[in-house]
Amino acid sequence: MRTTKITCFLATIAIFGTSCRTNDKHPPLDFLSQNLDTAVSPATDFFQYANGGWIKKNNIPAEESSWGIGQLVQEDIYDRLRIISEKAATEKAAAGSVSQQIGDLWISGMDSAAMEQQGLTPLKEDMEQIARVRSTEDLLRVTADLHKKNIGVLFFDGVGQDDKHSDQMAYQLEQGGLGMPNRDYYFKTDEKTIQVRKAFQLYLFVTFRQLGSDSLAAQTKANAVYQLESRLAKASRKLADLRDPNKNYNKITVASLQKLTPFISWTNWLKNSGIGPIDSLILRQPEFYTALNTELHNTSLEDWKNYLRSQLIQGAAPYLDSTTYANYFTYRRSLTGTAVPRPRWKRVLDAEERAMGEALGQLFVKEYFPEKSKQRYSDMVENIRTAYKERILKLDWMSDSTKQRALDKLAHITKKVGYPDKWKDFSALKIDRGPFVLNMQRAAEWWNHYRISKLGKPVDRMEWDMSPQTYNAYYNPANNEIVLPAGMFAVAGKKDEDLDDAFVYGYAAASTIGHEITHGFDDQGRQFDEKGNLHDWWQPADAALFREKAARIIRQFSEFNPVDTLHVNGDATQGENIADLGGLLLGLDAFSKTEAYKKGEKIGGLTPIQRYFLGYAYSWMYQERKEVLATQLMTDVHAPSKERVNGPMANIPAFYEAFGVKPGDKMYRPDSLRVSIW
Repeated sequence: MRTTKITCFLATIAIFGTSCRTNDKHPPLDFLSQNLDTAVSPATDFFQYANGGWIKKNNIPAEESSWGIGQLVQEDIYDRLRIISEKAATEKAAAGSVSQQIGDLWISGMDSAAMEQQGLTPLKEDMEQIARVRSTEDLLRVTADLHKKNIGVLFFDGVGQDDKHSDQMAYQLEQGGLGMPNRDYYFKTDEKTIQVRKAFQLYLFVTFRQLGSDSLAAQTKANAVYQLESRLAKASRKLADLRDPNKNYNKITVASLQKLTPFISWTNWLKNSGIGPIDSLILRQPEFYTALNTELHNTSLEDWKNYLRSQLIQGAAPYLDSTTYANYFTYRRSLTGTAVPRPRWKRVLDAEERAMGEALGQLFVKEYFPEKSKQRYSDMVENIRTAYKERILKLDWMSDSTKQRALDKLAHITKKVGYPDKWKDFSALKIDRGPFVLNMQRAAEWWNHYRISKLGKPVDRMEWDMSPQTYNAYYNPANNEIVLPAGMFAVAGKKDEDLDDAFVYGYAAASTIGHEITHGFDDQGRQFDEKGNLHDWWQPADAALFREKAARIIRQFSEFNPVDTLHVNGDATQGENIADLGGLLLGLDAFSKTEAYKKGEKIGGLTPIQRYFLGYAYSWMYQERKEVLATQLMTDVHAPSKERVNGPMANIPAFYEAFGVKPGDKMYRPDSLRVSIW
């Protein structure tokens, strides 16, 4: 729930809507100045100085695991999407139209009375399929069917661009099939991980009780499933090891895969999955499939069937009755620390986003992202590109030949701003007012067919993998592109035209645009060429120098200890940390060419350069529960928000000058320990 004591800029609903009115006799209060915690020196803890005033006034709502700028924007987006969904539910739209699908999905998801009456009945057909399993071949056939419904049992498979041939789509196999977020949860011995493990084991027990087993049988089944998953986890790679694109690229023939895993008939698997005959595929983690093959031979069919049942219930729980969801939420609470679930209407909107977010986005952008805003950020991309070009030319550690390749790649980065030029066609997706979970299964099947149908076709480089209303952005190395949805540029309660350039260059140009472009040259992105192919275009000496510099940022972030005994995984997070530092430097270079920077006028008592750095910090204005911090440190390639502010700042001389940071201050790092890459 929203806190009742809120500042003016939080009170409004609009994303790009009207700002709060003020008395004409007094200048409006500056939101950046209001957020400051002046009891803390910026030279001691810049994150707390920049955001501490807001954090002290705003508690984390009981239904949330964290609270900050992303949620503030998301609250506004929720309100807008709810209006869209409720309006669609009252319209008599044509079957297969976006309005019909959104309206019926909304009604289906909001019909809690029907869900209570249905219980687990909508899963009857899936459960009967599992019960009929009599052989490993039956098991794999049911697995293929569950994969179509986005139930990720045994392993993960999908269709994506071939890393070394980006103009081709390839079938790909990866490790997966775990009930907890990743392998570390099965083995780490810190207190928080142990608590998550216990909660998951209890969830398995409760699930089998719900399915009709007595206490003794439920415990036996839960133990067997947990041990099976533990063995799969043991064969899985760690988070940092998944970041090496070359080690996770193994292109082999189907015949070779068959020899590696003789207990899996891949011919039948490909047929049952709807893929059909193919000659080769990309096997990401071969050792996992070797272990899976052994488990299929050694583990009893009954244990495998119980594993499928537990995974089915866990995957479907968000769309089922209150008892099933409550059991699931109790386990998830150990990962997030949230006390209560989000309201149903928000969970239904989240489901709509998963099912057909781009379709919802068509209705969204018509109202909430004007062309003027799109042009502002499109121009900003080019300003950042120019700044990066100038930085590359001035590098003293890179040879001319590698510089030319880097400049070529930079010039070829495609920008996608706001929303797609071409929308996906969802008309074949059947959505009705029946069971919510079946609508979500059919949506998953639609997506599965959509992705599989790409095999053998030209790569669609105009496609988006995020909806326009998403508060996020990404760099795709296979397409050498940055994708910047409209939602990412929103500031709650503010018109875009009312946001000053100093703030926007920190908030958007640095933390988003510059960050995403730098991903093209981080530890992973730099290994792909201008066409998106995994290809070594670096001179060996340059690559060695890059690794030396990256090692320094790894060491820097490994020092951070955000919660209890857990430290930031500097290796796993290096790409994001490199991108944060690069984004800040690029944004600053681009901002220094603007009139706002040159005029030097203060706003809210803050100089343009101070507002720039505070704007960046505003983009990471979050507070998190300890549980979600612990989960993030174990599963995420992003460092926590506080470290994403203080970490890169300590490497930037202009930050020292702007806030008077001197030797002896906590934010101070000697020149010899500062990192400079791009």
